Amino acid sequence: MTSVFDQTGKNIACTVVEAGPCVVTQVKSPDTDGYSAIQLGFSEKRSKSTTQALLGHFERASTTPKKKLVEFRNYPIDKNLGDTITIEEIFAEGDKVSVVGISKGKGFQSVVKRHGFSGVNDATHGQHNRQRHPGSIGAGSDPSRVWKGMRMAGQMGNNRVKLKNLRVVRLFPDKNILLIKGAIPGHNGSMVIIEK
Repeated sequence: MTSVFDQTGKNIACTVVEAGPCVVTQVKSPDTDGYSAIQLGFSEKRSKSTTQALLGHFERASTTPKKKLVEFRNYPIDKNLGDTITIEEIFAEGDKVSVVGISKGKGFQSVVKRHGFSGVNDATHGQHNRQRHPGSIGAGSDPSRVWKGMRMAGQMGNNRVKLKNLRVVRLFPDKNILLIKGAIPGHNGSMVIIEK
């Protein structure tokens, strides 16, 4: 992340995102596929690490293999197979965007970190001398089970997350870089999908 100053002198925390250039690797139409969509490829990949089926797919688009392929339905701009799309064609400063990514995995976590339980401290809640445990988790002989959806310890993070209404603060078209206000899901260098 970084920060920039706006016109009023306010410091805005931003995430730097490389968003292009993207190559059109497939164009879907209602006649052949039943719906209209466009598939974009991003980031170079070695041919050695690509399957034969995908190599043929990229050959049709006359492009090198790509790491990430994403399909966008009802794309607003008419593009042909093999065309390149840059950020200045789609985004402008002040636009609202949604960012989809895989959140950072935090492993197996207890209820205090995962669900915000306060722990026991000096109060009793069905337990003693175990400060960060969940306490009582259900009724007795009726219903004789734990209810579905009970907040308990378990795997945290590593989920698909979509953040909406993030603002594009700055554009650097020569480097295909966007500055998006705030944080976005995922670790440094992870792939995300930006939807307008």
